[in-house]
Amino acid sequence: MYRHREKFTSFSVKIGIAFSKLRISPNQWTLLSIIPAIVALYFLVYGEFLFAAIFFILSSFMDLIDGSVARVMGKASKLGAYLDTIVDRYVEGIIIFALLFAGLPDFYIPISAWIFLYIFGSLMTTYSKSAAKEKELIIGKELKGGLLERAERLIILFIGILLAAIQPVYLTYIIVILAVLINISALQRIGMAAGLSKK
Repeated sequence: MYRHREKFTSFSVKIGIAFSKLRISPNQWTLLSIIPAIVALYFLVYGEFLFAAIFFILSSFMDLIDGSVARVMGKASKLGAYLDTIVDRYVEGIIIFALLFAGLPDFYIPISAWIFLYIFGSLMTTYSKSAAKEKELIIGKELKGGLLERAERLIILFIGILLAAIQPVYLTYIIVILAVLINISALQRIGMAAGLSKK
């Protein structure tokens, strides 16, 4: 996704200009993104995967709006960035939690185990970055990289939820793939941090 950063930035500016006219603050947009995530949870629990996908992508779009509006209105702040990061975790957690009750079929081991591995990998990918900064292995920049960043894994999860509207087992396969890849991503970041500690 980094290869298309310039095009994305241009699109983000257009989004910011359009939604700044609503006079909703960036932090309010951030908090509002939780609402469609909760609605998506409801539809996931009841197996309405198409509607769940719609509200999931709406929540993700609102997450794009907050940063875009902040930049256009000149209201970008450390507090806003912090709040955005925290709410991002809540939104992802809400969706993953809902998957436990979506009645998905198992794949060799219980689906709940795959969901746990996905949650654990997601946490470790994020924590490996914050821990590297806390322990001062990295100064002045963030630990990034690995197979899956947050944006990529949410896109893949969205596709899985959409496919579940056709056949729920497709979402099971997506969760298995994500569980494996996100843990590989965590190990890659841990390896990067370990390599930096030797310098």
